[in-house]
Parts: sequence; C-alpha cells; structure tokens
Amino acid sequence: MSKLTFNNKQNLFFRTLKEKVEDYFSDNQIHIAGNRRLLLKSLLQVSSAIGLYVLLVFFTPGTLISILLCALLGMNLAVIGFNVMHEGGHQSFSRHKWLNHVSAYSLNVLGGNSYFWKIKHNINHHTYTNIEGLDSDIDVQPFMRLHADQPRYWFHRFQHYYWLALYGASYLAWIFYDDFNKYFTGKIAAQAENKKLDRKEHIVFWLTKVSYVFVFIVLPILTVGLIKALIGFLIVTWVCGLFIGIVFQLAHVVEGTQFHTPNEESNRLEHEWAIHQIQTTANFATHNKVISWLLGGLNFQVEHHLFPRISHIHYPQISKLVRETCQEFNLTYIEYPTMIRAFYSHLMHIRRMGMMS
Repeated sequence: MSKLTFNNKQNLFFRTLKEKVEDYFSDNQIHIAGNRRLLLKSLLQVSSAIGLYVLLVFFTPGTLISILLCALLGMNLAVIGFNVMHEGGHQSFSRHKWLNHVSAYSLNVLGGNSYFWKIKHNINHHTYTNIEGLDSDIDVQPFMRLHADQPRYWFHRFQHYYWLALYGASYLAWIFYDDFNKYFTGKIAAQAENKKLDRKEHIVFWLTKVSYVFVFIVLPILTVGLIKALIGFLIVTWVCGLFIGIVFQLAHVVEGTQFHTPNEESNRLEHEWAIHQIQTTANFATHNKVISWLLGGLNFQVEHHLFPRISHIHYPQISKLVRETCQEFNLTYIEYPTMIRAFYSHLMHIRRMGMMS
C-alpha cells in the first residue's frame, strides 16, 4: 500500500495560523520551549514521586494510608508522563537538547520505552490521528469499538461500563505486552512500516525493563513482602493507567471528533493535515489552571497537535490564535468547558458505538 498523504497543496489554513503564531513569539521575544517555571514544576513532580516511593517501600505506613499513597503515586507517575516525558519526547521541554533527551527517557524509568513511544506517538498518532490502522491509540480491538468503521461484537454494548477495567489495565499491558510485541515484531501500528532498533536501543530496552522490574516489584517484595508489594504495584499501575487512558481518550474519542478514511485508490485524504487535526481533536477544561498544571497542557490538545514542538506553557495564548483562525476558515473548534462534560461525552460516544451496527 502506498503511503497515506494529505491534500497539502494549498495548505492555506495552516500557513495563515503558523504566521500568526510565529509573529506572537517574535513580537514578544519568547522561546517556544519550556522555561524555568516548567523545570521547577517538573522537579516538584519528580521529587514528590520519589518521596512517595521511599515512604511506601522503606517506611511503610498502615494499610489504609498505604493504599491511598499508592493511588497518589500512580497519579503522580501519570503527571510526570504528561509534564516531563511528553514534553521531552516532543523536544519542547527545554531549549537544551540534552535536557529534552533526559526528559524523554523518563518514560523508561516509568517502565515504557521512549524509542517506541516517539514513533507511535510523534509520528503515527500526530500525523495520522484517528485513522484506522495507522493511529495505534485507537487500535483497541477487539476489546472496544471506538468508531463506526471498526467491527462490532456483542460485548461492545457494555463497553461504557467495562471501560474502567480496560483503561486501568492499559498501563500494565503497555509496559509488559505492547512494548515487547513491538520489540519482537518491529510493528508499531498495524499498517506501519517495520522499525529496527540499533544496538544502543536494544541495550536500553533490556536494561530499563529489568531495572523497572527490580525497582517496582523485586525491591518492594524484599522490604514489605510478596502480597503487599504486588497489591501496591497493582494499585499504582491501575491508577496510572486509568488517569492516562481517560486524558488521552477525552482528546480524540468524544462526540464531535471525526474518524477519517482515506480514498481507497489514492490512499489520500482530501483536506490538509492541519484541518484533519482540527476535525479529529478536542480541548477540555482549558480555563481550569489546576487541570492544566497537572496534565501538562494536554487539555489544550488542539494546539498541541498543531504545534507539538511548542511547550504547553504557551498554549493558553496560542489557543486564542487557533480559535480566531478557525472562525476565519469556518472550521469547528471542538472544546468542552469542563473535564466532566468531556468525560460524559466520551461515555456517550462509546455507548453509541457499542449499540449501533
């Protein structure tokens, strides 16, 4: 199959928007990467995770408090993923290349693999958003049906109930199945080209996977015992997976977002890439500073997809330019005022996909 392409010949919408954004940074003499505020926030988030880990593993409190702290650690790890790893993976955490590199590899500390993630997320997801076979973020078959072109099975009618178990299990599946599947098959997405790792990435893969198992499973077993350690690990990973799953689903799988299918003969989409991003992506709770702080600006998902190399600290200002340009070109700017409204819309969407043929 030929490579999927977009109709970028005119590219008028994005050229207009890009010019406005470039003028904003130029006029205000601002760098597109993160600043000291982002660095301090990240240090706080990383320090709190380390503190929670040390407290749980070496100074284990009572059962109820430990359960609560494990849940908090799971959320803390997700927050690090949103703010540190995600920004570093997009080279937007800092103007210093080495710091972006270090930030990106924080995913390996969390059990994932930065190399696979950059291909899966930066290339496949950001280029081919909500396109079956290329965007692996929507490839959750047969467990869930997220759009009308996916096959429907009888149990999908219950997916708006059992999503809780699946999203929670997604983190464990990611680090102990998906990464290994990609490693041994070379396939990042169903229709994507095979990717081969160089020697360094092979070493990094095994070294960090073994280190993760030791730090998060073996060492806790040695200090608190087998049962307590495994229960704590399951709470941490389940909460982390649930938090990550919900955030990313609210950005692309809600009422209003589209799932495009390219022309079968030309393998081409008849609109420009930037318009495709507008039609497949949604914002939520952009006026809530607490949510923006925790999610690393991922509630400004539209701006992030249009300008992934720009740090999220600039999204509140850029969103005004994106909204303005969408109005000029008569494009619908999808946004939900609160996270709860976006979540309800997600549930209604997957309920409808589970019911309809």
